[in-house]
Amino acid sequence: MFRRSQLSLAQHVCRQLPRSLSGTMASGGTMAMSKSNEESEDLSRSFLTLEKIDVNIFRASAKCLWRPVGSRFLFGGQVVGQALTAAFNTVREPLLLHSLHCYFLKGGNNEKPIIYHVDRTRDGQTYTSRNIKATQEGIPIFTMQASFKVDEVDPLEHQFTMPVVPDPEELISSMQYIRNRLETETMSDSERIRISEYLTQTIHIESRPVDPQLYHGQKQGEPRRYVWVRAMENIGDNMQLQQCVAGFISDLALLGAAKQPAPVGHQIGFITSLDHSMWFHNTFRAEEWMLCEIESPQCGKGKALALGRMWRRDGVLAVSMAQEGVLRSKI
Repeated sequence: MFRRSQLSLAQHVCRQLPRSLSGTMASGGTMAMSKSNEESEDLSRSFLTLEKIDVNIFRASAKCLWRPVGSRFLFGGQVVGQALTAAFNTVREPLLLHSLHCYFLKGGNNEKPIIYHVDRTRDGQTYTSRNIKATQEGIPIFTMQASFKVDEVDPLEHQFTMPVVPDPEELISSMQYIRNRLETETMSDSERIRISEYLTQTIHIESRPVDPQLYHGQKQGEPRRYVWVRAMENIGDNMQLQQCVAGFISDLALLGAAKQPAPVGHQIGFITSLDHSMWFHNTFRAEEWMLCEIESPQCGKGKALALGRMWRRDGVLAVSMAQEGVLRSKI
């Protein structure tokens, strides 16, 4: 289970989600599906599992919460994705997320359930707003403001140009890079144990950094990184669910860019997200390769700022991101 630092997307199915996110509901609140679709549907939804306990209140069981190896707290991207899932339960189906802004107030405990409270702030003709609060044992650990809108077309449009980088097929995954290090490099017993534990994690999100040495702290460089990412299972055609998965993915690599100018071997004592924002520009599929372009314009005084963009492979800008976090050296 997840307390063994494994996040298998096939372990659970979402409960009490709107029909647009979860397909046909069977009796008892669990999802019914044909056998041919069962594997892909299960794989894409387990880390977003929620139980509806009232009209605007949802619960995530501790059984499906994930704390990464080496982290004190559960993974923030999972809380983002679950909060979005709760919010989507309260908006009408045509609406898609266009922005979110959230604060991580307190480190989450992966051994306690999370309760998500949704405030239906406003329902307009074009825009709809929701406030979401996540609590554990009555204490707030996370808040989010999310805004949804109906799709529209306007002749005025522009975007930046996607960076030119090697295709993902020319690169190796982060897991393979780390596995190669374990097999070929001389390292201390403690480092070998740490890497071995890291490799036991299964999050079903594949990442392929353009410069794996820089990405994994094996060399010093500018606070800028490029990494291809994708979910490793079929998510389906529903864009609301795609956006929830993107919320999960968005917290995987942002703050790491701020560590790259540090000398090799520089030890970080504590790193955690403080606030997080996303703007959704165009549709995408999270199971297809997207390029994350990330930079950290400032780091100091125990915190760092990271900015990012998710590009579709065809050069369309899908998502913009910003995150500030605590980043303290080990002294």
